[in-house]
Amino acid sequence: MPSTLNISRKGIIALYNKVVGEIAEGAASNAERAYGGVIRAGMGELVEKAAELIVRLAWSEAGGETERLSFGEVSRYKIPIQEAYISRLPEPVRARIQTNRKAYTYSAHVDLHVFVGGEFVMGVECKSYTENAMIKRILTDYTLLKGAHPDLVCTLLQLESQLGGDYSSLSDKETMGSRSTHTLMSFFPKVDLHVVTLLEGERNIQRPIHKPEHFKKLKRGSLDRAIARYSDLLRPFV
Repeated sequence: MPSTLNISRKGIIALYNKVVGEIAEGAASNAERAYGGVIRAGMGELVEKAAELIVRLAWSEAGGETERLSFGEVSRYKIPIQEAYISRLPEPVRARIQTNRKAYTYSAHVDLHVFVGGEFVMGVECKSYTENAMIKRILTDYTLLKGAHPDLVCTLLQLESQLGGDYSSLSDKETMGSRSTHTLMSFFPKVDLHVVTLLEGERNIQRPIHKPEHFKKLKRGSLDRAIARYSDLLRPFV
């Protein structure tokens, strides 16, 4: 990943072209790691860096002051065990937990934590593609984080979509989503998940975009659409 990045639309597109264009060659030359693992790691790092640049541009275009925006390290928030759950357990287990209750936590996080004025206001889960098994995990993590941060804005930024419906159509019309994804979301009422897709067309496992013959362009229009969406979400914190 380039050490100096251009915080502009052209810079994001150049970063995408460089990483996706070179990733297969780099994976093939890495004798110490499995090919698929190198691809996944490289694509994941790409989306995380693109997400940070998109949020920076969106914040600026919403009128936000640069110095108020920051990104927390990938810290994990300690979610405490619930009292109602403890009360349902057999007495010996309850007693054991109560002797060291503070140790019973779960560490929750998403890929990018966005802070405004030191306050954790938005999460960005970053995926090269998303399908519904992943959505379940994302919704669970956000539900846990919302317990500690009730007003947290929950987002998913993906290169490609494998969710069905029109998540990958990238039109100017309101996104209708997919039947299965909406059904899953209905079981997580605390989370209003905003799904933002960068590349047009449903993901096809037989046509991976890191292969030159299946490469998809990151178009200026879809990037504009993503930045505008994040700008709208961040505007209340300006």
